[in-house]
Amino acid sequence: MGGLDLLFLLIFLMSLQPVIQRKMLQNARLNKIREIERKRGSRVITLIHRQETVGFFGLPISRFIDIEDSEAILRAIHMTDDNVPIDLIIHTPGGLVLAAGQIARALKRHKAKTTVIVPHYAMSGGTLIALAADEILMNPDAVLGPVDPQLGFANSVVPAASVLKVVESKPPDKVEDRTLILADVSRKAIKQMESFVLSLLKDKMEEERARKVAKDLTSGKWTHDYPLTVEDLTSMGIKVSLDVPKEVYELMELYRAEQGALRRPSVEFVPTYHGLQKGESG
Repeated sequence: MGGLDLLFLLIFLMSLQPVIQRKMLQNARLNKIREIERKRGSRVITLIHRQETVGFFGLPISRFIDIEDSEAILRAIHMTDDNVPIDLIIHTPGGLVLAAGQIARALKRHKAKTTVIVPHYAMSGGTLIALAADEILMNPDAVLGPVDPQLGFANSVVPAASVLKVVESKPPDKVEDRTLILADVSRKAIKQMESFVLSLLKDKMEEERARKVAKDLTSGKWTHDYPLTVEDLTSMGIKVSLDVPKEVYELMELYRAEQGALRRPSVEFVPTYHGLQKGESG
């Protein structure tokens, strides 16, 4: 083999290395997911959004809950027998309300026990999904966040509650029509989100308390990125357990180890139908 051929072979092998590494990490994650499933007797689904460094230039890519995520998670839930519990591991800054709402509704509708596990953080849409679960498991230092609506305005995103405060502080004739329209949308968005959160909470606590929690989370009481700790959530009446399985942290390490992960899906699960095995009972 000539020197040029050897060089081309070396370049070819180097080009395959990232592909092989990603495949090995994916297999390691799926094996860990299977391990957690065996230990807990559940279907395990992950929704992991990390800021990845991608490609030769190491460009940061921020990821969030989108329609592809909701499609994948709904598919996983529909592939799960009604008698099989679901564990959804979430690590996300949030994302589209439509997608998060679809996931929350599907999780709420599942007949067996549903658990959302938060090893680090689940903000905004991630919090919305967590509120739909029968049980929330969190690391003692993990956080959730407010779910007050955010609206697009002038090439930026602004809190709906802040739009209303600005409009209410001025005479109507001093406010532009565009801003008045945005205020109308803001009122609707807050009302819709408050109603949705209430529907997720009212079977978990007294209705009066559920209404207060729904209002607090959606009204702009806090900034959108405000971290709600385990203590904050408990004081609000949201039940949280600290019993996060150690295998979940081991699984998270397999995401942290990955670089150049542009092709890694946000949602992962073992793509087989999950039903009760012969001889088991619900």
